[in-house]
Amino acid sequence: MHQVAVLALDNVVAFDLATPLEVFDRVRRPDGSRPYDVRVCAPQPQISARSFTVQADHGLEALDTADTIMVPGCHDITTAVPPDVVTALRTAATRGTRIASICAGAFVLAATGLLDGRRATTHWLAADDFRARFPAVELDPGVLYVDEGQFLTSAGAAAGLDLCLHLVRRDHGSAVAAQAARLSVMPLERQGGQAQFIVTEQPPAPRGSELEPLLRWLDDNAGDDLTLEGIAARAGMSTRTLNRRFREQTGTTPLQWLHLARIRHAQHLLETTAQPVDRIGTQVGFGSPTAFRDRFKRIVGTSPHSYRRSFRTDRHPSPLPAAS
Repeated sequence: MHQVAVLALDNVVAFDLATPLEVFDRVRRPDGSRPYDVRVCAPQPQISARSFTVQADHGLEALDTADTIMVPGCHDITTAVPPDVVTALRTAATRGTRIASICAGAFVLAATGLLDGRRATTHWLAADDFRARFPAVELDPGVLYVDEGQFLTSAGAAAGLDLCLHLVRRDHGSAVAAQAARLSVMPLERQGGQAQFIVTEQPPAPRGSELEPLLRWLDDNAGDDLTLEGIAARAGMSTRTLNRRFREQTGTTPLQWLHLARIRHAQHLLETTAQPVDRIGTQVGFGSPTAFRDRFKRIVGTSPHSYRRSFRTDRHPSPLPAAS
């Protein structure tokens, strides 16, 4: 039987801890047999999960015989990983054990050095902290999970479900994984990536900078038919100077900034209105439905229709006013 060890460290995130326990424990082969033996292990018998205490039945020795090790996140990502945990994970890796992290568990895995030179992901809110602490890791914060073979990482807590189902599919095929997904009331594959859950923010300009009034004007008029030449004329600059000042003060170009403003407005309308997607694309300033859909998917990571299904806040909207 395939042994799965779920490693609980102090201040473990309860959702991250429970996800692999529930998913792997529910998996059944076509003959009804259980392919996974799942157990919780920890450096000490009792581990804090903030609002309650976890009683771990196994110590770090459970990692010695595990075929897969799951590393949940901890609430405090700045806490140093205990040296005995680092040693245990590195030793397991040398034996070829598969090791996967959920959400901020990537910080624990990265602290061992096992992710150096590899692609990985973590929760998008922690991306900047992760990059600063682990520059040798190739971070991709726009995906739900990353499979590097022996080492896997996932994004925010719910992405841990995607990762666990992916592992089941790797081990036993799509049919067994699909049944596990149904038991978890999850699609076997979710459309899009982590980017769809990120609030699209504009690159900031320093307060009081010469571009601040122009950025406010751009945000207020993003739905108009704007060109680089028109924006430059509004700013009283040449297009070359405008591009240079934008790069210096926002780190992007005027048109890229404008695209982000339009997509942010579109996200708001998709969440709060029942307007047709094509009308929203026109309203926020895109010249064609195709251009809107392509740009939206490029920035957000999913289609406007899928985004609306996930984030619509008004399920019973008032009828739309008649078009004038």
